[in-house]
Amino acid sequence: MKIQILGTGCAKCRQLTENAEKAAQELNLDYQLEKITDINQIMSFGVMMTPALAVDGAVKLTGKVATVAEVKTLLA
Repeated sequence: MKIQILGTGCAKCRQLTENAEKAAQELNLDYQLEKITDINQIMSFGVMMTPALAVDGAVKLTGKVATVAEVKTLLA
């Protein structure tokens, strides 16, 4: 599973990254985490608000920091 965090590296982006990593670890997933900070690449996903979370290239969440529990739901 490829988990992608789309954002410029702001505090909210970093928090979403931490929450996504923790959720994936708690679910014992075999995952790869990728941070995408290039604005053109972020826009290619159709994302206009960051942070955003994509799983295997599909955007699951935009414009908010999901809790660990919310991310677990998105990953399950």
